[in-house]
Amino acid sequence: MREAAFVKQNKEKWIAFEKAINLSSNTDPDELADGYIQLTNDLAYAQTYYEESKTLLYLNALASQAHQKIYKNKKESGNRILDFWVTEFPMFFKQYQKTLGVAFLIFLIASAIGCISALNDATFLRLILGDAYVNETLNNIANGDPAAIYKGGSEIGTFLGITINNIRVAFLAFAFGVITSIGTAYILFSNGVMLGAFITFFYTKGVFFEANKQIWLHGTIEISVIIVAGCAGLIMGNSILFPKTYSRRVSFMKGAKDGLKVVVSTIPFFIVAGFIEGFITRYTEMPNWLAFLIIGASLLLILFYYGLYPILLNKIHGRQLHSASRES
Repeated sequence: MREAAFVKQNKEKWIAFEKAINLSSNTDPDELADGYIQLTNDLAYAQTYYEESKTLLYLNALASQAHQKIYKNKKESGNRILDFWVTEFPMFFKQYQKTLGVAFLIFLIASAIGCISALNDATFLRLILGDAYVNETLNNIANGDPAAIYKGGSEIGTFLGITINNIRVAFLAFAFGVITSIGTAYILFSNGVMLGAFITFFYTKGVFFEANKQIWLHGTIEISVIIVAGCAGLIMGNSILFPKTYSRRVSFMKGAKDGLKVVVSTIPFFIVAGFIEGFITRYTEMPNWLAFLIIGASLLLILFYYGLYPILLNKIHGRQLHSASRES
């Protein structure tokens, strides 16, 4: 059967089932179970004949939501919190990887604008970064330690302060989605411009390598998960602009719930970034190989968790459902 005919034949059934698991907390468990069995059969069929298709992606996400709904009253193990980050969230996030790509593109364009503006207008740096920061950093550069600003304060105090501030920025990027995606895009854009100007500042002073070696120790994770938090805000904002088959109110509620899951997923990463900034970045004399090892490991961690891992996990889940369906 062609994919278009398969979708046409089952579309209304899938939409009805999706609404049942999203809109009603009193849905008959037996009806949900029956619908889930039919859904897994359809998923198995799609896994066989429509690999890598949007239909398969949709059915995988719907099956994951249904599983959580059906077993929500099942006694949880002590590893419930760990299960969220290891299994539940990556399975769920696969459907929003394109939205993450949009958030990254907004941030990248804004960073380029910040770079170009800082290169062509010396006053732009002070406008964006503030006179106090610029003056202190100029003194540090004159003293031969451009990243000395990260040595200030106690290690624990810096760790806690940075972590709390980064989580605040993440939730702000998410919360601005309540005024549609434009709000979150503004937060991503302003932070991107600031980063572009910040990096360019060190380039214009001839200490680009020395400064970036320290900045990206914590910045790799910090900036990456701010973009992920922006993705969360775009999810909520898009739910208002594009409600699809739902009413706008229901679409917003679903988008807010999905976006909150995404932003919550960033908390452990912000803790890691705060730890690096509080306890490691301050050691500006560390060997280059060690600094780049930490930066590279941080980048691989982010790319794996938000990029490759959700894809792999969904493929494994689809194969398991396929096998279970064939055995039954």
